[in-house]
Amino acid sequence: MAKVEVIYDDMQHCNAVRLKNNNKIAMDCPYTGKGEEFSPGDALGASVAGCMLISIGNFAMRHDIDMKNTLINVETIMGPKHVEEINLVFNMPKNYEEKWKKAIEKNGDLCPIKHSFIPEVKVNVTYNFP
Repeated sequence: MAKVEVIYDDMQHCNAVRLKNNNKIAMDCPYTGKGEEFSPGDALGASVAGCMLISIGNFAMRHDIDMKNTLINVETIMGPKHVEEINLVFNMPKNYEEKWKKAIEKNGDLCPIKHSFIPEVKVNVTYNFP
């Protein structure tokens, strides 16, 4: 049974619906559509960012580290045939001790989605601590 359905509306626009709770994500083509919604590439980059935050968040909860307000800037660069790069810049809310910084980066790298791309897709990650 499907967990998500994607329905094409028209004019290069579609909606993804999570069946469990009816949450929706609207997508359209940034080049030939209206460009008003997430592009599929935006959604892909956001998925990697979200997965990495959840991986870090799991670690942070176990060690009582406040990660609230961590912000990731995401840029997905498309090539002619596939995504070429996903650039993620983590803007951390606090300047943690060195041991926690390393652990945060290590746990972010545990995200399985980050490691699901062909070798030609570069996933570049930068952590900025204040």
